[in-house]
Order: sequence, then structure tokens, then C-alpha cells
Amino acid sequence: MKNRNLSFVVVFALYLLMTLIPCARAERGVTDNEIRIGQYGPQTGPAALWGAIARGTGCYFDMINAEGGIHGRKITYFLRDDGYMSPRTKAITKELVEDKKVFAMVGGAGTSPGMAVKKYLHNKKVPWICPASGSTYWAFPPTKYLFALMPLYVDEAAILVNYAVKKLGKKRIAFFYQNDDFGKEGLAGAQYALETLGMKLAASVSVEVLDSDLSSHCMKLKEAKPDCVLMWLLPKHGAIILGTAAKMGFNTQWMSSSVLCDTDIMYKISKGLFKGVIFTSFAESPDSHNYLMRKYKKAQERFAPNERWGVFFYAGFGFVEPTVEGLKRCGRDLTVDNFVKAMESIKEFQGIGPKISYGPNRRQGTRSMFLGKCAEGGKFVRFSDWLASDVDLQEVLKRLGR
Repeated sequence: MKNRNLSFVVVFALYLLMTLIPCARAERGVTDNEIRIGQYGPQTGPAALWGAIARGTGCYFDMINAEGGIHGRKITYFLRDDGYMSPRTKAITKELVEDKKVFAMVGGAGTSPGMAVKKYLHNKKVPWICPASGSTYWAFPPTKYLFALMPLYVDEAAILVNYAVKKLGKKRIAFFYQNDDFGKEGLAGAQYALETLGMKLAASVSVEVLDSDLSSHCMKLKEAKPDCVLMWLLPKHGAIILGTAAKMGFNTQWMSSSVLCDTDIMYKISKGLFKGVIFTSFAESPDSHNYLMRKYKKAQERFAPNERWGVFFYAGFGFVEPTVEGLKRCGRDLTVDNFVKAMESIKEFQGIGPKISYGPNRRQGTRSMFLGKCAEGGKFVRFSDWLASDVDLQEVLKRLGR
């Protein structure tokens, strides 16, 4: 009888413990030995060349896991093909969050696809680190769970315009852009920079994502007689416009956002016409002797030997370096709130790109980039140090209606 009463007391005590004391809530996507991370990326469709970014991220995580993971946890990585189609991006993101239970999202190529899921991820309190897009939407105004890294399109455009005018002496600059937020932000940056120099664009011509014949676009550009044209385009459109211009006898200095800075692939798909194009870039050159670049190249040879080593691929490393740094700073106590605080503590961190800093009210990690040029054979030639933009961002945001 005494044993039966003792058993009752023990069971009742356990019941009280379970019902009266709050149980520790398991963090979404985190277990004792796993951290779940997701990314969408265009493995097919009009922006398929940018799909290498997400595959590069997978290779980087393979390297991290081979080194033992992060504080005893391995990264489980989910990559999904959205085809650069916003409705598919939305469906994929919902699956990754609600079915796969990812702790965080990383990367994600494209401004329009990203805008399709930005509000959803915030409402679900999912950290999103370094969208593969230089849109101002990610960090201005800042939101709690989103940390941006890629140089702003408005900054890139301004730096290219200033170089074209002040260093190359160009007088008539035109702008050829994708007709969406991606292209329009670059356009606004170019217009702002030219106005500060007392100049205006010679022409601005837009293109739709699914356009394939760019003859009329090229004719409009040619008729403006520009001595320099800035491109804010998909890789396929960059190659098509260069080919069309060559057929029309339209010669000018072409410049590009960093979205086309993978000179090896751009040289190949343009059949050599990308030679001489000047661009901005956010990561070391492919043949850099930087110790991290050498390490990452070995990781590619080990974990992704069939992948082409180029900017698009190793950008997938650079875009998630801050994520891993933030995870490391959390130690074993990995929660969303702790991760946000850890990311906010990052100051002057440098991986294969410019120095990165975040803070409680700072979500754009950098506004720096450097200039490069495509040489014979698709060689990536860097010819400047890291450059910071002097764009008055609030003024440009007003022009964009923000």
C-alpha cells in the first residue's frame, strides 16, 4: 500500500511539472544535431545562369559540414527551382517554411521573386539573409528578420556613371534595363548620378523578361548615338543585345551591373562580344590568391567537381558567409531572436567581398564594390579598390515613390 501511494505521488508530481511549468519550445528547423536552411533559385527558365548561386551555397554548406558543422550541428540544405517565376517562388517558400520547417532562408535570386515572399517570411519570423539582389526594398526601411548584403543597384549605377564621365570622358550615356524593380532602381541611380554632373541620359530603353528579339530595342539605343550604354539585364539579354548591336554596326562602351560580372560565361554566351565590358563586382576575382578563395576553390573541386568555377557559383559562398558567422556567434543557444542579435553584432566582417556591418537599425551590410573589365578569353580583370557610393539614398527613394 505504501509503494502504491508513493507511485501516485511521483506520477502526480510529474503531471504538475508538465502542466504548471512551461515546456521549452523547440525552435523551428533546429535540433540537437541539425539546422535546416532553404533557398529558391532559377535552375531553369530565363535566369537559369543565376541558378549557380544557390548551388554554390550548397557546396559551401557541404564544406562547413565536413569541417564538423556549427557547434555540433550539421546544416541540412533545401534548394528549390523557382524558374524566376514569382508565383512559383511563393509556393516554394511556403513549402520550405511550413513543410520542411527551415530555420532560415538564404540568398534567392531576383528582385521580383524576392518581393513576392518578403512579407510572408517576415510574418512567419523566418530570418532571411542576403537576397541575391541589390534592391533597396530589403533594407530600407529595415525590418527585424532580413539582412541584405549585395551592393545596391542605385549605387552600382552611380559608380559606373561617375567612372564613365570622369575617367573615360563619356558625354552621352544610355540605359538599357529590365522593366521591373530591378531595372528601375538601376535607372534611378544612373539618372541621379548624371543630374549631379549636370547631365541627362541620352536614352533609356526597357526590355521584358520574355523578350527574345531585341532588334527594335537596339535600334532605339543606336539612334540616340550614345558613347556608353549601361546594361541592367538578365545574362541572356546581355548576350543578345551585344550580338544584335554587332550586326547593326553599333559600337559603344558597354557597362553592366554586377549581375553580369561572371565574365567567363558571359564571354562564352556572347561569342566573345563581352570583351571590353566594364562592370561592378561584389566578390574577389575567380583567380584571386585570397586565402578564402583558394579554400573555396578546393571545396568546389571536392564537393561539386562538375560545376564551373565562376562568379555566379562562388557568389553562393559569399552570400552566406554572414549567415554562418551569425550561427557561430549564437553558440548552442540557437533561436531566431538570438540569431537576429548575433547578426546585429557583426561589425567589419570580411569574407570574399567588402567589409560587412549590421546593427539594430542597419540591415544593408555594405554599399561597396569594385570595378572590373572583361578581357580576351573572358578573363576577369579587376582595376579598382573597393569603392563606396555617395548617392543620397533618401533622395533616390523619393524618386522611386518610396
